[in-house]
Amino acid sequence: MSKNYLKMYFSVCFAVISLSVSAQSTFQQNKQSIYKEISNEVAKNHQLEQLAFELLDVIGPRLVGSPEMEQAHNWVINTYKKWNIEAENVPYGEWKSWQRGTTEITMTAPRIKSIEGMQLAWNAATKKPVEAEVVAMPIFPSKRDFEKWAHSINGKIVLISPYQKSGRPENQWKEHATEDDFASYKKEKEHQNTLWNNSLKATEKSIREIVEYLETKGAVGFVQSYFTGTMGSNRIFYSFSKNTPMVDVSLEDYGLLHRLAVNEKSPLLKINTQSKKLGTAKTYNTIATIPGKTKPDEYVMLSAHLDSWDGAQGATDNGTGTILMMEVARLIKKYAPNNDRTIVIGHWGSEEQGLNGSRAYVMDHPSEVQKIKVLFNQDSGTGRITYIGGQGFTQAYNYLGTWLQNVPEENRKHIKTDFPGMPQTGGTDNASFVAAGIPAFNLGTQNWDYGQYTWHTNRDTYDKIVFEELERNVITTTILTLEAANDPNEISNEKRVLPANTEWPTVKEPKRNSNDY
Repeated sequence: MSKNYLKMYFSVCFAVISLSVSAQSTFQQNKQSIYKEISNEVAKNHQLEQLAFELLDVIGPRLVGSPEMEQAHNWVINTYKKWNIEAENVPYGEWKSWQRGTTEITMTAPRIKSIEGMQLAWNAATKKPVEAEVVAMPIFPSKRDFEKWAHSINGKIVLISPYQKSGRPENQWKEHATEDDFASYKKEKEHQNTLWNNSLKATEKSIREIVEYLETKGAVGFVQSYFTGTMGSNRIFYSFSKNTPMVDVSLEDYGLLHRLAVNEKSPLLKINTQSKKLGTAKTYNTIATIPGKTKPDEYVMLSAHLDSWDGAQGATDNGTGTILMMEVARLIKKYAPNNDRTIVIGHWGSEEQGLNGSRAYVMDHPSEVQKIKVLFNQDSGTGRITYIGGQGFTQAYNYLGTWLQNVPEENRKHIKTDFPGMPQTGGTDNASFVAAGIPAFNLGTQNWDYGQYTWHTNRDTYDKIVFEELERNVITTTILTLEAANDPNEISNEKRVLPANTEWPTVKEPKRNSNDY
């Protein structure tokens, strides 16, 4: 090799290295001014409320397989394109397609009263209103008693939830009742729960199996009340019956129907549900990308599931995570588009049925997954970020701790960390990536009574969003993302040694169609 060639070769190498170092140093020199611009934009011109309006009010709940879910995927793509961010829908399976319609529930005897409630997901529509006597499922001493009773329910609508004597949440009892009354209330409630659970054991069937069995015995409808413990909140999931209406009603109305039934007043209920079964529909993940400049094959991923249950609007589960990550992407594209590493945003489908979208991405895109150096996921409601665990990665403290130092003190002071922590095995989408050995961190948030009030309930609506908290989260997440995307150091994925009898979670197959659910 000639000296001139060597000289030219090293000149080119030096130029490439210089450009890389220059790009890195430019960001490092300017990042505080960039972060200030981003903070000012969030304070004066954030898009969170508009995004929430379009996703939650206009599109609404996003049950997997529904037309609304496909509409949401397309809306995400179109919104990103307005911001000059490339995005696409990536199919991974199909699901039964069902669209909610109107639900009318009316007690017609012993008096007329509208009943607060709704049809459960994927339930069959009533061809014409079903009107029948309501009976309550009693306590069964044995399987034989259950089977004997089952022969009496032909042509009846069956109440299948335990009766709640008090609709007041426990915190009210604790605050306002005498100590003796509170103790008595808790003791009676525990006793009733024990009786109910022992009765279910006696039938040798789950509630789902009981519904399926009673349907074969001629029951013409089922009514549940999945009370969360907070006034007005019921969890809304899916129907167990195949051809008969199944609805969830408020604790108050369920209690009324139950008391009338057990006191032999023969209440009559009319149920009219107008949902639509639409065959099957493809399921997707929506993936957006902001390409990196000097390390384009190293990814920093933002993660949030787009789907929801459909008892309400899916506002805090996970509309808030969705619009958070979209707003972060918008700000990065506007104020810091030229990062070292590529930023990928994953909006997952069918998280609610078992992390299906994120698991499918891990299974279907192994080479892409191995390019992910770090992932931030958000899926725990509307509150400010208060906790980040190390997920079992030994060096997480070194880089996360450094990145967090750039987050404003008024945000950082609320965040507790736990290093190296333990790998997450489920619950939300970052677990799919932890199983693949990716440092994938969930941004845990302030509770705001998420578990009882809005998680999978009929109260998970736009008005439950605390936008002041989301604004803080946008700033924190944007800074963490930019720090990760421009950190000149390698981001370690070294795993800790786990305690005895504990193993690292393994990658799991997703459910790719509703037959597996």
